[in-house]
Amino acid sequence: MIVSMDFIAIALFFVVVIIAISIVWSTQKTGISPMMSSTKACQTMLTEISTHEKGALIDLGSGWGTLVIAVAKKYPNKQVIGYELSWFPWLVSVLYKYSMSLNNLTLYRKDFKNADLSGADTLVCYLFPGAMVALEDKLKYDMPKKITIVSNTFALPSYKPTKVIKLKDFYKTPIYVYHIQPK
Repeated sequence: MIVSMDFIAIALFFVVVIIAISIVWSTQKTGISPMMSSTKACQTMLTEISTHEKGALIDLGSGWGTLVIAVAKKYPNKQVIGYELSWFPWLVSVLYKYSMSLNNLTLYRKDFKNADLSGADTLVCYLFPGAMVALEDKLKYDMPKKITIVSNTFALPSYKPTKVIKLKDFYKTPIYVYHIQPK
C-alpha cells in the first residue's frame, strides 16, 4: 500500500510538472499566459455575435474554452473553430467539447497566425497587444470579405471600433466590436 501511494504521489508530481512546463513554454512562445474570459465578458461577446452571418466563427486564442464552448453551445448550427497554442488549456477544451458532444466545434492546437481565416465571418479574441498587431497584419493580407471582430480587453491598433462596451466590473473591461470591410 505504501509503495503504491508513493508511486501515485510521484506520478501526480510529474503530471503537474509537465502541465506547468507546458504553460510556461506556451507563455514564452506567445508572450502571454492562457487567460479565461470572465463570465461578464463571455456574455457580452456572445450578444455581439451575429447569427445572420453564414461563415465560421473563429476564436483566435481559445485558451481553456470558456468562450468557444459557450459559442458552440449557443449556436449549434454554426461552424465554430478555436485555435490555441498552449497544450494543457487546449486539452481541457477538447475534453469539454467531447463531454458536451459539440459536433459543430473544431479545436486546433495551432497559432492563428498560421491558420486560414478566409472562411470566417466572425473572429473573437482575448489576445494581448502584440498579438492584436499580428492579427491586424494578417487582416491586411488575408481578408477577402467583410468580417466582424469582437475583442476582449485589447483593441486593434489601426482600426476604429464600431462599438466599445465597458463592462460593469472592477476594471471596466472594454469589449471592442469591429465591422471591417476589405479595401
